[in-house]
Amino acid sequence: MSRDNLLFAKYDWFSVEEHQKNQLRDEVGTYDGNRLLNTSVDDLSEYFADKYSMDVPVLQRDAIVADQRETKVDKSHDFRYGPRFDGRPIMVDGSTVEITVPFTGDGQLFSVRPTTYSMNPPRASIRGNTLVLQFTGVDQSSAQLKSEIEKALVDIETHLDRLRKSAETLNGSLRGMALQAIEARREKLLANQNLVSSLGFALKENPNSPQTYTAPNVRRKLTPTPPPASSKPYKPEPSLSGGDYNHILEVIQNMAHVMERSPAAFKSMDEEALRTHFLVQLNGHYEGQATGETFNYEGKTDILIRQDGKNIFIGECKFWGGPKKLAETIDQLLGYSSWRDTKVAVLVFNRNKDLSKVINAAQETTAGHPKCKKVVGKQSETSFRYIFSHRDDANREMTLTLLIFDIPQ
Repeated sequence: MSRDNLLFAKYDWFSVEEHQKNQLRDEVGTYDGNRLLNTSVDDLSEYFADKYSMDVPVLQRDAIVADQRETKVDKSHDFRYGPRFDGRPIMVDGSTVEITVPFTGDGQLFSVRPTTYSMNPPRASIRGNTLVLQFTGVDQSSAQLKSEIEKALVDIETHLDRLRKSAETLNGSLRGMALQAIEARREKLLANQNLVSSLGFALKENPNSPQTYTAPNVRRKLTPTPPPASSKPYKPEPSLSGGDYNHILEVIQNMAHVMERSPAAFKSMDEEALRTHFLVQLNGHYEGQATGETFNYEGKTDILIRQDGKNIFIGECKFWGGPKKLAETIDQLLGYSSWRDTKVAVLVFNRNKDLSKVINAAQETTAGHPKCKKVVGKQSETSFRYIFSHRDDANREMTLTLLIFDIPQ
C-alpha cells in the first residue's frame, strides 16, 4: 500500500484539539448578536459543545465482511524465486483478501496521530463509513490470515482508544468553554448597546430587617442544529439576581422551619394563612415588594414580585395533593405572562404524611414534566432546583425551586 493508506499519521492530536477550540470561540464571536442574546445560554452552549465535540470511531467487528480475488504478487526480492537478469519483476500467482470493517463515528479521526503513537502505524483505506484492509500473498493459510487480520484490528483499536481518552477530556471541557465565550460575548454586546444596567433587578434589602428567620449573610454524530431563536433586536427585561433569589428562598425556608418547630401555632391554618406569614417575612426584608394573590394572565399567584410590569419572582403555596395537583401547579406557573428569566418557588406543605414518599413523588413529577429542560440538583434534603422552558418559547427559561415542608395537622 502507498503512504496514502497510513492511518493516524497526517495530523497530530494537539493541533486538532487547538483547532476545535479556536473554531468554537470564533463561531461564538461571529454568531448573530440578536440570536445569541435571544437564545438560552445553556441551550446555545450545549449546541456549540455538541458541534465541536470529537466522535472517535468504533469498529463494528460483528459486521465485518471479507472478499477475495486473484492477483499477481511481485517476488523479485524473494531469493526462493531466483534472480532475473533482464530487470523485469518476478510476478507469481497469488491472492488478495479484502476485509471491510464498518465503523461509527468521525472517519476523519483515522488521520489523527494520538499523543502516544507507533512509528509504524497501521494501514487501511477509508471508504465512506467503512475501513478496508487488504492482505496480499501467495499460498496464504486461513490460520495465518486470521492472525494477521486480528493483529491489524487490535493495532487500529489501540490507536483509537488513545484518541478516545484525549477526546473525552476535550469534549468534557467544551461546554464550559462555550459558556464562557457566550457570556463574554453577551457582556460585550450589551455594553455596546449600553444596556447592561437595565438587565439586573437588585432588590433593595431593608437594613433594619430582623434576622430571626434568615441566615446572617445575604447571598451540560449528526451535525447539531442551532437552538431556534429570533433575530429581532434584543430587548432586556428585569430579572432577579441569583443572590436575591437564594436569599428569598432562605427567608421562606427559615420561616417554614419555625412552623415545623411550633406546630400548635400553625396546625389550623389554610394555604392563604400560611402564605401571609411568608409575605410578612419577605416584606420585612424587601420593603413591601411582595404581594399576595395578584391576578396575572391566566391565573393568580400566592407570592409575587413584579418590576416594570414583569414577574421576576413567583411563589406558589400548596398542600400536597398528589402528583397531579403538583403538575397542575407547574402548568399554572408556565401560564403566567411572558417572562425571560423568571425565578419561582413551589412550596409544598405536607400534613404529616410519609415525607419520604412525598419528596420522591414530587421530584419525579417535576423532573418528568414535558417542559422541564434540566435538573439543576438537590439544594438540601427537601429542596430541589430545575430549569423549565416557556410553553411557547424554548429560549425563555424559568428557574423553579421545589421546597417541601412538614406542616402539622
